[in-house]
Amino acid sequence: MSFRQMHYQRTPLLLANVWDVASAQAAQAAGYQALGTSSAAIADMLGYTDGEEMPFSALLDLVARIRERVNLPLSVDMEAGYGDDIETVVRQAIHLAELGVVGINLEDSKVELRGRRLLDAERFAARLSALKAGLDAAKTPLFINARTDVFLLGEQDALNKTLARGRLYQQAGADGFFVPCVTVPEDIRTIASVVDLPLNVMCMPGLPDFTQLAALGVKRLSMGNFVHAALNRKLQHLLFNLLRQGSFDEVFADENP
Repeated sequence: MSFRQMHYQRTPLLLANVWDVASAQAAQAAGYQALGTSSAAIADMLGYTDGEEMPFSALLDLVARIRERVNLPLSVDMEAGYGDDIETVVRQAIHLAELGVVGINLEDSKVELRGRRLLDAERFAARLSALKAGLDAAKTPLFINARTDVFLLGEQDALNKTLARGRLYQQAGADGFFVPCVTVPEDIRTIASVVDLPLNVMCMPGLPDFTQLAALGVKRLSMGNFVHAALNRKLQHLLFNLLRQGSFDEVFADENP
């Protein structure tokens, strides 16, 4: 089954969001169908702030290493594209495809000095269209998952703005529609029925379970940075306890006798 076909299964594609070779190998061993990088987790792991502070070359190196060691389909979070001009974005997307990447995320917001801001919808749609044209010209098929951050940024009238952006991005040639931070079932159902693209939602407190999400029309599930953050909390707890308890017993507490 191709990566594109995975977005049209009866059961939503649960994407394992990874940040290094070890997390990618763990997902493969657990039986996941496909992987997606988490930009926030990778930035944190390498000591950068999320929002394209990390050089694209560092992302390329990490992706290359994951592809060498894991054979699952891999989609890469390109954030806002790692470039102001579309030629740079196309070139970098082609580099990823040459490494064996099958999909990318591109988001309609950008992190700046004053925080994250939503980009103009028409301008972002034009960016998507130009990216699609550039990839087609290079005969480079990539699944473009267009992400809108309307709900993430807490915009007023978030549902209607999301629907309008979804229609625009569909017309521009996007292959999927990613709406992080939407959790209300009726909002999810409406987006899935109005925007004719596979709907991707993200792990959030209060998000319906996978069976409910399937019934609402969701086709792809992402973890974001939440699994990475949970593991970091457990690591901090373990390291604190080693100091406090004065022994290594807790390191081996989960091992079978």
